Parts: sequence; C-alpha cells; structure tokens
Amino acid sequence: MIPRLQQSITFKVLGIGVLALLMLIPLAQVQGLIFERNGLREKALADIAQRWGSAQDVGGPLLAIPKRRHVRINEVWTAQESTEILLADQLVVEATMAPQIRKYGIYSTPVYEAEIKMSGRFLARDLRALGPSAPDEPGNTDEGFLFNRAELRLPVEDVRGIRRISALRMDGVEYTFGPSTSASGALRTISLPIDLSKWKDEPHEFKLDLTLAGTASLHFLPLARHTEASMNAPWPNPSFNGAFLPAEHKVGDKGFDARWQVLDLNRSYGQHWQEESQSHPVDASSAAFGVSLYQPADLYQRNERAGKYGVLFVALTFVAFFLFEVLKQLRVHPVQYLLVGLALTTFYVVLLAFSEQIGLAFAYLFAATAVVLLVGGYAAAVLRAQRAGWMLAGTLAFVYALLYGLVVSEQYSLLMGAIALLVVVAALMFLTRKVDWYTYSTVSATPAA
Repeated sequence: MIPRLQQSITFKVLGIGVLALLMLIPLAQVQGLIFERNGLREKALADIAQRWGSAQDVGGPLLAIPKRRHVRINEVWTAQESTEILLADQLVVEATMAPQIRKYGIYSTPVYEAEIKMSGRFLARDLRALGPSAPDEPGNTDEGFLFNRAELRLPVEDVRGIRRISALRMDGVEYTFGPSTSASGALRTISLPIDLSKWKDEPHEFKLDLTLAGTASLHFLPLARHTEASMNAPWPNPSFNGAFLPAEHKVGDKGFDARWQVLDLNRSYGQHWQEESQSHPVDASSAAFGVSLYQPADLYQRNERAGKYGVLFVALTFVAFFLFEVLKQLRVHPVQYLLVGLALTTFYVVLLAFSEQIGLAFAYLFAATAVVLLVGGYAAAVLRAQRAGWMLAGTLAFVYALLYGLVVSEQYSLLMGAIALLVVVAALMFLTRKVDWYTYSTVSATPAA
C-alpha cells in the first residue's frame, strides 16, 4: 500500500506542493536579509544627512510679536505675555539647485546645494489690524502688542545646512541673523530683533540671499498672503510633491524647471496666529511644497520586488520537472526537487550581494547565468536527457529575462507580471491538454540517477 501511495500521481503532486511551500522559508530569510541591508543603507544615508544637511523645509521671513494681556488666576490678576505670528504680504523665492551624489561606503544618496533668493514685503496695516500697542516701560501694565520687542524669524529645517546667508535688507537697513532660542510652532528658525513701533503705513520690502545644503529634497513654506516660487536643477527625475503641485514645469534629460503659486486662500491657516495656542495649533509645514531628487526604484526595492516572484519561480520549475518526469516516465526523488529549489533561492542572495558591489544589471546577469547553468546541468543529469535539461535551462533563462523586465519597470511591473502569469498558466494547460492523468495514476518508471 505504501509503495503504491508513493508512486501515486496525486501523492506526488501534493508532495511537490509541500516542497514548494517549504521554499517560502529560505525566501523569507532572503527578504529579511534585504530588509537588514536596507536598514544599514538608511543608517548610512542618515549619517550623510547629519554631516551635510538633512531634507530642507525653508520659509520666508515672518514676524513674532510679543503681546501682553491680563489673566485671572486664583482670584489674582497677573500680566502674561504670548507671541503673535504675522506673515508677509508677498513672498518671491527663486532657487537653483546643484545636485550631486554622496557616498558612504557602498551606499550613496543625492545631495545638493541650493542658491536661494528671497524677496517680498510686509504691510504696516497688517500690524495695525492686530490691535493696539502697549508701551514697554517699567511698571506699565497696559495690554497690547510690544512692537518694539518683535523678532523677524526665518524658518530653516536644518540650520547645519546653511552655507552662507546674507544680511536681510529692509527699508535701507541691513539686519544680521543669529541663532534663535525659540521656534514658531513646529518650525525651526533663525532670528533677529526688529523694532516695528516706528513702521509707517507703507510697504516694507525685504531681500535675502541664502546658500543651503540638504539631502534628497527641498520644500518651501507658503508663509505669505501671496507666494511665488521657482526652482531649477540639472536632475532628470524630479518628484514634485507636497501640498501643491507646480503651476508650470518642464522636465527633460538635462533637468527640470518648475514654478509654484500659492495664495492664502489655498492654505489651512491664516495670516496670523497665536504661537502658544493649544486649542488651534498651526502646522505651517503641512502646506510645504517642492521637489524630491527621485531615484527610480533603488537597489533594495528592486531586490525586494524580485524576491516577491521567488515562490512563483520555484513552483513553475517544479512543475516543469514534474511534466518531464510524467511524460518521460522517469522518477525524480523529493530530495532532488529540494536541491533544485535551494538552487533557485540562492539566486536572490547572489543578486543582493553582487548588486551592492557592481550594480543591479551586471549582478542580475551573473546570478541568473549561474543559476541557469546550475539547474540546467543538474536537470540533464537527473532526467538522464541532455536535451531535456537544456530545454529546462532555456525556459528558466527566459523566465529570468522576464523577471528582469518586471524588476526594472516602474509603472507597468504589475501589468507585466499579471500577463506573464496568465501566459504561463495557459501554456501549461496547452501542453497537458491531451494528457490522460488516469493513465499516470501510478508511475511505473525507472528512478532517475
């Protein structure tokens, strides 16, 4: 009974299915290895960003104005100060990026230096609309804004990336920025003191030049009633992201050129707000817009994508072995199926190891060639038919060529994979359409060597 069960086609198919499922264990280990190596890469990129400058969010100048008010605490009236944030009326930003690739060991990431020119204006009537001023004199307890103690703040996400910053020119006066001990909500800033008490009812225009270094992305904050921004860089793969897409953009092999336009009506916050407000906190970074220096499907994404098709490749190779076994009346031992499956799973380890050193294309060619020759030669010996072994090797080579197309394709990988799977299933059904499986219910075959 046991020998008949072992020779049963149904039992054989179930055993092959179990072996294919067992291959999920080494494939899962490969995915874990890819995840681990990607973690090392992320750490290396974080080290680059820490030394060069991280992804940058930059905003135009804003005003931080202290406000004195009286509050009643435990039946006692006390004077407290808060800070009102006031935005500019207009902001124009022009940025030119100079990207490059920085390496840390075997890992690399795009970094940049950006020449940024800012100009715009504040309106004195926006100050007057806030409310009355309060004299900043000893013993004075009048409520109102302390305009003579205001700050002008410039949001910069990572101040380590500031390579050069000019003095801010306003009303014929130059102001020099210094480190800020406070932040405008979630925004990191540099600041300078400014006296607003003598501002007249006229536009107060400002200009500022900034050289900023960062990693991977540069975003702007629409901190004005009307914000216009433009950016250009010799990078052929920009990813325009954030809260707003460019109003106009051109992308070519030599780089990109983009322009944005944002109104206060487009934002989720107004022209002014109280910095310490807990009931209505303002997150100006939620309206950031800009560009990421996109790299099409990086090394580890492609390795992970290849690994997702691993169990399918193992199953198809087992099916091919099984068809040769049935149609040529040979017997292939489960251990031989297992060895073939292990050979197929080593492809992904070899691909990962070599792709970190010589790039994906050459690593893929080397790994695929090695596995095709290994499996083809072993199949020729197991099936005792040179032609059958090399037919299987040719089929496997075609499948690996198809997998490479799936791995490098960005937009159509799922479509290509679905069509390929449909074609493979149709081919298997066509090749076995005349097979009488009841005739092969027991295998009276000679064992393979």
